[in-house]
Formats: sequence, structure tokens, C-alpha cells
Amino acid sequence: MKTPRRRWSVYGLLFLLVAINYMDRSALSVAATPISQEFGLTPGQMGVLLSTFLWTYLLCLIPAGILTDRIGSRWTNAISIAVWSAATVLAGLVRGFGTLVGARLLMGVGESTTYPAAGKVVQEWAPADERGRVVATYNSGAYAGPALGSLVTAALVTAYGWRAAFIVLGAIGFVWLAAWLLWFRDPAEAKWLGAAEREKILRERGLAQEAPAPADGPRVGVLELLRHRSMWGVALVQSAAVYTQYMFLTWLPGYLEQARGLSVLKSGAFTAIPYVVAMVLGIALGVVVDRMLNTEARATGRRRLVVAGFLLVSSVVLVTPFVGSMAVLLVLISISLTCVSSAVSMNLALLADLLRTPRLAGRANSIAMVGGNTFGIAAPIVTGYVVQVSGSFTAAFVVAGVFLLMGTTIALTMTRTPIGSADPAPDLAVAAT
Repeated sequence: MKTPRRRWSVYGLLFLLVAINYMDRSALSVAATPISQEFGLTPGQMGVLLSTFLWTYLLCLIPAGILTDRIGSRWTNAISIAVWSAATVLAGLVRGFGTLVGARLLMGVGESTTYPAAGKVVQEWAPADERGRVVATYNSGAYAGPALGSLVTAALVTAYGWRAAFIVLGAIGFVWLAAWLLWFRDPAEAKWLGAAEREKILRERGLAQEAPAPADGPRVGVLELLRHRSMWGVALVQSAAVYTQYMFLTWLPGYLEQARGLSVLKSGAFTAIPYVVAMVLGIALGVVVDRMLNTEARATGRRRLVVAGFLLVSSVVLVTPFVGSMAVLLVLISISLTCVSSAVSMNLALLADLLRTPRLAGRANSIAMVGGNTFGIAAPIVTGYVVQVSGSFTAAFVVAGVFLLMGTTIALTMTRTPIGSADPAPDLAVAAT
């Protein structure tokens, strides 16, 4: 008899968590034009404002991972969505530019735990042979959020103003919070989970199960993980992918309005199309990759080949400034976003494959996110000033394409060995395999 899959309800909650996260963080880009007009901002200044939440997000990622490992993913996610949802509502209520910046900084604090906690949930709930599709499922929320958010936010901004849009979006997070607290538990404690499925999860959720650290033994954590070459490789690959992801997230509506002459409402609709495509195909590709990889392939990090392939294809973003047809433009952006989405998902699944210290899953995912967001934080600022200086978006797309090509090389050369093994020293040498 086939084992039930009620665990997918947990994955569904993670998908919604990430979707709400990205819907809230992308709202400012959709409302950029009226906000710029109200506060008299240049493109460069708007780029700085678009990046403000990333400042605190980046600073809080490592503490977020430590918090997740210490208090668990249930309460970490509950606290975080309450904080960032309140910050989103606050952004719609404030009257000064400085307080708007403050609200965005607070939002960054709240959102910093999302991926570390989601990675912890994957270690706790996902059998090893479905990690790819699980990560692809929740990470697709990063594309579902902007897709739905661009439509909803654009409609609310057009009908009621940008402040009302922020208040409505912030309220949605509190609905998710109630569902999470009612439903989510560790699989060993979830009463709604059948015995057969619970046994399957507990038996198959790790490629390697470590013994608990002795109470009087040495404490290991972030510094121990950073001794591994593959940990640095995963983080740098995130950097390459997330730079392009954030360029689209923060500037795609503005690009469509300024370079293509669309209205706020139309740019919202056109922005939604590539994100919907990336969401659907991202999940499908996650399923395909899981079926391609056997236990040995996962354990030896061969998922890196898939990551590199996705990054290479996503570099079609280099062609987009030279395309005149809106249909072709949307196809190219859809391909790039889909492959960026899949590269991020498979890179995080690769981290789970390589990690031999499951109790540090929150910290390991935090390091990966720090890597991604170190360059991601620059994307809206660099794009804004490049546009201001050059008068076009061409150079901004070239920068994103170069990052993607660099990420392809890093994925192939720096993510080849386990993370958290007993002797990490060989990881720091040039990979010999």
C-alpha cells in the first residue's frame, strides 16, 4: 500500500510562507513610481530605498540560523512572519521618508529567518529522495509571490493608493501565522500524521545521521562549516543567482514602465507572466531532477551539474536589452527566471545533500543566504545608478549575465566534497576528484 503524503501540507505551508515573503518585499518595486513622485526620488535614490530591507536581512541571517537551530523552525517562522507583516502594515501608515526606510529595515529583520528555517524543515520532514522537489516547491514561492503580488499590488495602488496596498499585504501574513501554529509540529509529534508516513520520514530524512554532540565536547557551528570549500561554493553560487533574481524583483516593473512605456497596471500584469512560468516550471524541474539522481549521485554532490546547467541557460538575460518584441522579451525573461529559480532550489538541495552535520542545517542555510544576499543587496543599487548614469538598462543586464556565467564555473569547481565531515581539511585544498 502506498504511503500517504500528508507531509506535503507542510511543504505547502512553506510555499505560502515564501510567497508571502516575496509578495511583501516586491510591493515597493510595483509601487515605485507613485512613491518616487511623492518623495521626489531619483532612480539612484529609489535603488537605495529598494535595497534597504536587504541591509538588515543580510546582517540578521547568521543570527537567524543560530536561532532556528536553538528554538526550532516552528517558533522561528511564527515570530518572523509576525515581525515582517507588522512592518509591511507600518510602511503603509508612515508619513515620512525616514520612517518608511525604518519600516523596510524592520521587514528585513523579520524576513531573515525564512530560508534558514525552511531549510531546517526540509532536514526534519523531507525523505532524501524528494529533497529537490521540496526545495523547488517552497522556493517557487519566491516567484509566485511577485507574480500574484504584482497583480494585487498594482490593482490596489491604482484603485486605492500605495499605502492601502501595503496594509492589505501585511494583513495576509497574520492569516498564515494562525494556520502555521495550529498545524505545524515536528514529524515525531504531529498527531495528524499516520504511523507509516511518520516512520518513513524519520527513517529516510537524512543521507547520514550523526550522533548527538556530547554535552562536554567542543562546540561546533558557523566557523566549522566555513572550513569547508563546498560551503563557500554553495554560498558563491547563491550570490551569482540571487543578484539576477533581485535585479528582476526590484527593477522589472520599473524597466517595463521606463524602457518599454507600460503603465503601472500593465507592468504589473506583464511582470506576473515570467514569475508564473518560473513557479510552475521550477516545481516540475525539481521533480525531474529528483528522478534523475539516485542515492549515490546525491551523496556525491552530482546535483552540482544541474545547478551549473541552469545558471548557464539563465544567462540568456544578456540578450534581453536587444529584443524589440514584447512577446520575445517575456519569453527570454521567463527562461532566465525559471533557470535562476531552479538553480537556487537545486543549490539549496545540493547543500542538504552535502551536509553531514544535520543539527547545523539552520546555520548552513544561513551561510548560503548570506552569500546570495551579499551580492543581492547590490543589485537594486547598482541597477539604479547604472540606469541613472547610462540612461538605459543595457549595462545592468550585462552585469547580471556575467554573474550567472561566473556562478556556472563555481558550481562545477567548488561544490564537490561533503560539508561537516570529520576531517574538513581536504575540502580547502583544490578538489582532486
